[in-house]
Amino acid sequence: MAKQRKIPMRICVGCRDKKPKRELLRLVRTPESEVQIDLSGKMSGRGAYICKQKACLEKALKGKRLEKNLEHPISEGLITAIKALLESGDEYRS
Repeated sequence: MAKQRKIPMRICVGCRDKKPKRELLRLVRTPESEVQIDLSGKMSGRGAYICKQKACLEKALKGKRLEKNLEHPISEGLITAIKALLESGDEYRS
């Protein structure tokens, strides 16, 4: 009998819902203190997860939850890049 694999769950910073890791977008603060979008989900550094919905991003930005979670300020350029990624609806490959 095949053993069922455990699905890793993460909490969205915006809506605080627990969802499978693959359904969320990961932002990471690298060891060099840069905040980047982690499309692979494997970059080293402190990570924060957010749903692929613009409403969750707005909630996370309004309450400064992303900045608190990553312990680093978020640049305007990164925010626009995240919004563009969410609006395009492109699924990333892991």
